[in-house]
Amino acid sequence: MSFAYDWYQDVESLELIDGRDKAVPYTRERLEKMYTVLDDGGELYFIEKKAGDRYIPVGDVTFSRDDMPIVLAKPYRNQGIGKKVIQCLIERAKDLGYGQIHVKEIFNYNTVSRRLFESCGFVKKDTTDTGASYTLDL
Repeated sequence: MSFAYDWYQDVESLELIDGRDKAVPYTRERLEKMYTVLDDGGELYFIEKKAGDRYIPVGDVTFSRDDMPIVLAKPYRNQGIGKKVIQCLIERAKDLGYGQIHVKEIFNYNTVSRRLFESCGFVKKDTTDTGASYTLDL
């Protein structure tokens, strides 16, 4: 997972993930702990993009019935990769027989993530102090 270290050094990206008040670059130990927790709580995937004859890691996503945190490295955002990933995870949820899936929270200022999930059919479920949770009926 050393390839992911740089993704978690960018404070601007971390604000979207962890919140503005908790956006601190990750240590390697914190990154490893985060991936352990995500893997224990769901299906952890590394997102790859084909570049010539090889695949390069460009992000990560964890799938569970209750949440779907996704991170894409800055150079790979706004290329439709996130939407393809979320659509695949929706199909995975259907294959598992889930009737509904959720996103725990998207911060109010994270308009890109909100648009991504809404474009895949998720609707706002509840408002939180800092954002909103989203649900998709399958």
